[in-house]
Amino acid sequence: QVQLVESGGGFVQAGGSLRLSCAASGRTFSTYPMGWFRQAPGKEREFVAAINRSGGSTHYAASVKGRFTISNDNAKNTVYLQMNSLKPEDTAVYYCAVSRASIVMPVSPPMVGSWGQGTQVTVSS
Repeated sequence: QVQLVESGGGFVQAGGSLRLSCAASGRTFSTYPMGWFRQAPGKEREFVAAINRSGGSTHYAASVKGRFTISNDNAKNTVYLQMNSLKPEDTAVYYCAVSRASIVMPVSPPMVGSWGQGTQVTVSS
């Protein structure tokens, strides 16, 4: 079983930046793709970004493309989400996720094997 711990959330004004981190431990599936999802109050959990940690390919939701960047440090078993030009509509709880399979990018909740506990991001207008 893998454990995922997010950090880096907080409060920021519109136009600002935050960087989220996700540290993986336990049975870490070191080559499995990982990603980020978010869930705003009253809404379903939605895909944000994913990365293939062995090849480095990435995938983004249209709403964040060009503003968010996902990256990873395999030596530290950590995935990052750099969020720039934040908007109030980015306000949500952000969840780290690891794919349930080594060849599947986690771009929807059914593709996720394990979730982190979530970290709150609040963007004020």
